[in-house]
Amino acid sequence: MTFQETVAHLQEKFGPEAILSSEPQGLQEMITVSVDRLADICQELYAHEQCYFDLLSCITGMDNGPKEGTMEVIYNLYSIPFNQPLCLRVMLERNAEDQEAPSVPTVSHIWKTANWHERETFDLFGIRFEGHPDLRRILLPHDWDGHPLRKDYKEQEKYHGITVKY
Repeated sequence: MTFQETVAHLQEKFGPEAILSSEPQGLQEMITVSVDRLADICQELYAHEQCYFDLLSCITGMDNGPKEGTMEVIYNLYSIPFNQPLCLRVMLERNAEDQEAPSVPTVSHIWKTANWHERETFDLFGIRFEGHPDLRRILLPHDWDGHPLRKDYKEQEKYHGITVKY
């Protein structure tokens, strides 16, 4: 399927409200989807025989800062048989005063690689992945304060008596 056919297929299957935008230009074709339909859309992209996005290359988070009040989760997919890349994005609102980030559904039941990618995004951004089988820190110690890639992150002075700031 071409990018436009993929977008049309998803709109037909999930309704036009599930696809918030599509960007065929740029470095990689991107579809912004509603967070409540994310897991269903991912399952369709994986299971549909004309799409078959069998590889989840990366999940990344992005904090657009307290002023914007949004965070993003970006999924880089690839269909090996069709030699087709695709980028999915969900936009998340967050309260600047709230240190706890919003959540998205896990896709670790679709692509096993999502398990570690989601843990890394949780660890560094604090974004929760609902339904994840083992959502805990993967890069930082379990008792680390905060999430270092958030724009509002404040470095700790000390960690277990060791000076952290340099």
